[in-house]
Amino acid sequence: MTSPVKAYRAAILHSIDDPAVVGVEQSYEYFEDGLLVINNGLVAKVGHAADLLPTLKGVEITEYRDALITPGFIDTHIHYPQTGMIASYGEQLLDWLNTYTFPTEQQFADKAHAAEVAGIFLKELLRNGTTTALVFGSVHKQSVDAFFEAAEALNLRMIAGKVLMDRNAPDYLTDTPESGYADSKELIERWHGKGRLHYAVTPRFAPTSTPEQLTLAGKLLGEYPHLYMHTHLSENRKEIEWVKALFPERKSYLDVYDHYKLIGARSVFAHGVHLCDGECKRLAETGSAVAFCPTSNLFLGSGLFDLNKLEEHGVRVGLGTDVGAGTSFSQLQSLNEAYKVMQLQGKKLDPFKSLYLATLGGANALYLDDKLGNFLPGKDADFVVLDYNATPLISYRMQQAKTLEERLFALTMLGDDRAIKQTFAAGQSVHCRD
Repeated sequence: MTSPVKAYRAAILHSIDDPAVVGVEQSYEYFEDGLLVINNGLVAKVGHAADLLPTLKGVEITEYRDALITPGFIDTHIHYPQTGMIASYGEQLLDWLNTYTFPTEQQFADKAHAAEVAGIFLKELLRNGTTTALVFGSVHKQSVDAFFEAAEALNLRMIAGKVLMDRNAPDYLTDTPESGYADSKELIERWHGKGRLHYAVTPRFAPTSTPEQLTLAGKLLGEYPHLYMHTHLSENRKEIEWVKALFPERKSYLDVYDHYKLIGARSVFAHGVHLCDGECKRLAETGSAVAFCPTSNLFLGSGLFDLNKLEEHGVRVGLGTDVGAGTSFSQLQSLNEAYKVMQLQGKKLDPFKSLYLATLGGANALYLDDKLGNFLPGKDADFVVLDYNATPLISYRMQQAKTLEERLFALTMLGDDRAIKQTFAAGQSVHCRD
C-alpha cells in the first residue's frame, strides 16, 4: 500500500505573522535546506532537512534544486467570466463595463461555454501558483455551477458566487430581487461547505442592485452561517458620485452596504482606492476585508491604493488580480505593480510583506488562516515550487543575489507563470510546468 506521507525538499519560506505587526524579522520562517512533510493532504511537519530526514524512514522524498517552496498564492478578487476579455484596450471603469464586460458575460447563459472558460480559468490560476481565489461568476446560476464543478474535480479551496444585478445593466444580464435570491439560495444549498468550496453572496456593486435586491442579499447572509459577501467599493471617482446620486440618503458608499447588512466578517470589498478615515474605521471594527488590486487600478486609471492607511486602521487586506480588469493572473506580477503603487506614494513594500499579502494575509482576509497561508501542522497542503532558473535573466539575477530578501524581491519583479515549476493542492500536484 502506498504511504499517505510524502516529503518535499528545497529551500522553504513561509509567513508566520504580519510584518506590519511583529516586524519583518519575526514575520517569517526560512529553511535554506528545508523539508515539507505532507500526510493525507495536510501539512505534517516543516523544518530543516537535517532534523527531519532521520524521522522519515521509507517516505518518498521529492527534491527540487535551485527552487523555493512557499504556500500557494491566494487571490482575494477575480472574475472568471472575464478571462476572454483580459487586456481589452482603453476606457475607465464604467465605460469599460459597458463596452467589454457585459457583452462578454452574456455568453455565460450557455453552461457549456461557462464550463469551457472555468477550465481555462482554473488552469491559468494553477499555472501561476494560485491555489485559492474569491471569484465572481456571472449573473447566470449555471456559470457558478460550472465553476464549482471544475474546482471540485481538482479538490481546490475556492469561493464563488452568482452576480446579483437587477438594474443599470443590459436586460440580457439582469435578474430580479426574487430570482437573484432564489438562485443564490439554490447554489448555496448545493455548494457551500461541499468539500473545500465556499459560497459568496455577490452583488456586483451598489449601482447595479436596487434596495430591494440588497435587502434580500443581506437576508441570505443572515440565513446561512459563514457565507462570504463579495462586491466592489470605491474603485473609481465617477462610480462614487453615481452611488451618491442613487443613494442620497446614505452618508457614504460603504454606508450603503452597511445599511443593508452586507458588511461584517467574511465581507470582502474589492479595490477601496478612495476610502475616507471613517470608512476605514468601520471596515476594521466589523472585521471586513479589502482586496488590493494593483494591476487593475493602474490599468483602468482608478488611482493608488493606500495600503499604509488601511493598515493603520487595522483593516484586513488581501491581494487580488481582478482579471479581466487586471493584466495578469500572476500574483508575482500583482506584487510587481503593488511595489510601484507604493513607490508612487513615497512608501515602501518590503519583499516579506509582499509574501504575506499573497499568502497568509490573503488567508487572514478570508478568515481561512486556520486552513491556509503557511505551513503550520494541520493546514491544507497547498503550496508552490518557484524556480530560481525559470528564465535566463532570473537565473543570472539569482547568481548576483546575496540575501534571501534580494532573491525574494527579484522573483516578484521578474517572475510570472514561468517561475512556477509546480503547484500542489491538498498535497496533490495540480500543475507541473515541465
